[in-house]
Amino acid sequence: MSLTGKIFMIVVALSLSVGIYGCKKEGPAERAGEKIDEAIDKAKDKVDEATK
Repeated sequence: MSLTGKIFMIVVALSLSVGIYGCKKEGPAERAGEKIDEAIDKAKDKVDEATK
């Protein structure tokens, strides 16, 4: 394998590892979004109960 090929493989491996790490870490916007989703689900449940 040539030097260019080795460098390319290293760059690809580093990019994938950084991408995977970034996906696992949950930030404040994700937590806020999950809380909003939970609130919407609860509101839907209340509406379903009220319309029965």
